Amino acid sequence: MKTALQTAAAIRAGETTALAECEAAIARIESGDTAINAVVVRDFDRAREAARAIDASPKDDARPLLGVPMTVKESFDVAGLVTCWGFPEHADFTASEDAVQVTRLKNAGAVILGKTNVPVALADLQTNNPVYGRTRNPLDLTRVPGGSSGGAAAALAAGFVPIEIGSDIGGSIRLPAAFCDVWGHKPTYNALSSFGHNFPRTHSCGVALNVVGPLARDPDDLEALFGVMGGDALARPAPRGPGDWRILLLPEHPLAKSQATIQTAIAAVGEAFRAAGAQVDDASTLLPDLVAQHGAYIHMLVVAMARGAPMEGGQPLVLPDWFTLIDAQAKSRRNWARLFTHYDAVIAPIWGTTAYAHDDTPLMTRIATIDGQDTPAGVQMAYPGLATFPMLPATSVRVGTDPDGLPIGVQVIADYNRDYTAIAIARAAHELMRS
Repeated sequence: MKTALQTAAAIRAGETTALAECEAAIARIESGDTAINAVVVRDFDRAREAARAIDASPKDDARPLLGVPMTVKESFDVAGLVTCWGFPEHADFTASEDAVQVTRLKNAGAVILGKTNVPVALADLQTNNPVYGRTRNPLDLTRVPGGSSGGAAAALAAGFVPIEIGSDIGGSIRLPAAFCDVWGHKPTYNALSSFGHNFPRTHSCGVALNVVGPLARDPDDLEALFGVMGGDALARPAPRGPGDWRILLLPEHPLAKSQATIQTAIAAVGEAFRAAGAQVDDASTLLPDLVAQHGAYIHMLVVAMARGAPMEGGQPLVLPDWFTLIDAQAKSRRNWARLFTHYDAVIAPIWGTTAYAHDDTPLMTRIATIDGQDTPAGVQMAYPGLATFPMLPATSVRVGTDPDGLPIGVQVIADYNRDYTAIAIARAAHELMRS
């Protein structure tokens, strides 16, 4: 399967057509998605029309995603298609206009084939809902693809499409990318517009902590897609070799276990960078108080997801308490900024395990088994929170394989607005571990 950039180049050169690439992607979905259930809203007829229009365009069309077939996460509005976020009560809601990011994709020449599955309310790290059913990991159908962008990552892993877009408030891009062996990038908060990625039947403002971002099968595609989505406004680092980076390793969070194979993989990445001449540290007194950060993150996450409604048996959050959380977030940002005067990136787990078996127990009562020891799965939210709470960019990249043959993905966290640094170091890590 060609990458997105290869596909666009081939169409531009007259070696193939947008319609041919569209039909090939549709055939892959129709023949391969029955067991996986990733592409749950299909728009094939309009995709064919869009492809024909591209084929009728001038041959010097320079749009970066010219004729590239792709899907988008169900939570993005696409005019004429359902946006329900897995809620049965919203299954009849049809969006009247495109999300900003969908408009950007179309303007860049992409052909939208449909939308991919999500958990209810985008509120789980697996993908199952009463409207569309369960999505399975193409690498092992007994395992989850992650969530909430689980359908997006599964569509990529199955080879249906080369690029996708998702959203991330608690690892919802990074974790599915890691579980499904694809690339994913959580951007700096507010670096990309999220208009049109709203709770169904609302025009709500962006949710605190939440971002939208790219997923891809290929790092060049990931970087190009991030640019199309608005990332081109950010500065790019000067080209560097793998030995020119300064890296801090964080193989385990003080509150959350990680399986030994993940810790070993992170150590191996560090050794590979050291061998290339990079500065690599295993510890630093500059790390913020991760325990305090996690407590504030979970509090803010719960409020953001519930729109301020009280927890069961609890009281609504009062405004001074929200300001206290904002202050804690600002302090966290300053502490991380201080760390990033000494390092270019922190490499850490995205989750304490690789892809796990389907389990519909609520996340806060779900149990994760790590190296034979049971531990609360909800505590694992400490890993995605590392980058989410201080609003930092983080790129998900595969660096190894566990004993079950499942991919080991880690996150490369960089300083605020240094998204291209995160992507560059993730690319270097991937290449070092393949060499």
